Amino acid sequence: MTARMKELAGEIVRLQAELDREIEQRRRALGWSIKRRIIRFEEGIVAQQRQLRISVTGLLKQASPATILSAPVIYSMIVPLALLDLWASIFQAICFRAYKIPRIKRSDYIALDRGHLAYLNWIEALNCAYCGYGNGVIAYVREISSRTEQYWCPIKHAVRISDPHKRYYEFLEFGDAEGYRARLESFRDGLRDPAGAKRAIDAGSRPLP
Repeated sequence: MTARMKELAGEIVRLQAELDREIEQRRRALGWSIKRRIIRFEEGIVAQQRQLRISVTGLLKQASPATILSAPVIYSMIVPLALLDLWASIFQAICFRAYKIPRIKRSDYIALDRGHLAYLNWIEALNCAYCGYGNGVIAYVREISSRTEQYWCPIKHAVRISDPHKRYYEFLEFGDAEGYRARLESFRDGLRDPAGAKRAIDAGSRPLP
């Protein structure tokens, strides 16, 4: 990693911390907080939210025919999503154990917490749960596949990739044959011991990802 890349990475970390502070301030302004994955609303907030709830009948009256007709197609995606979720979990349970890579906590990516919102009727809450599950599965699988790519092929593509995963920026440049042979095991070590890899980077002892 070059000095400029380290500088940019540090700036990203600083901005993320600033964003987290702004999010926390916004949470307090909306009257809720979260601690250890438990959501707490201030007194009276739930009652205020219920006043804004639309009945299921009212929601269906507002829906266009296209929305109603397309709903079964949308929900049919639950089958491949559930299979992907199951297969990815089996994959990491077997392969990551074999590679000695720490396994990913599924709960860090799949959140079904929107049902706590009192302003949602049961159809809206179901829709939110479905979207949370679907996007959570994709994020979960993406992290599994990104760790797999770092283990087997930490090389950037020659062409520009739209929205690459977060590990991609640390990968070796396309065509860096010497770097690949010299550093492949370092990338793998970084997966097995992320804390050790960070210490090595900070000390400048070796250029781990």
